[in-house]
Amino acid sequence: MSYPVSSIRNLGPAYEAACARAGIHNAEALRELGADAAYARMIETGLKPHFIGYYVLVMGLQGRPWNDCKGDEKKALRKRFDTIKANHTLAETHEMAAALDAIGVRVQPGDLK
Repeated sequence: MSYPVSSIRNLGPAYEAACARAGIHNAEALRELGADAAYARMIETGLKPHFIGYYVLVMGLQGRPWNDCKGDEKKALRKRFDTIKANHTLAETHEMAAALDAIGVRVQPGDLK
């Protein structure tokens, strides 16, 4: 039997919808992926990255209240979040950049000096 994503502590219908867009359709799949991989997939499929949303997921997968994240643990999670955010963007962004590069119209950093 599979359980909905919203059966995980802290996660409601909006989180469940974001997971579904990322191809994560139940709590078991989310647990198997883990917070970092799941959040990366959600970013790649349109979720706007937000640190609180990330640590809510981490805490939920640990069965802890969302506001239980404090101090050094929160600082460490912030580093993980920043890495995920830096390495994962909306998939369409990559596709658009490749298309613009192919026709030579993408503005590169420093071109507007």
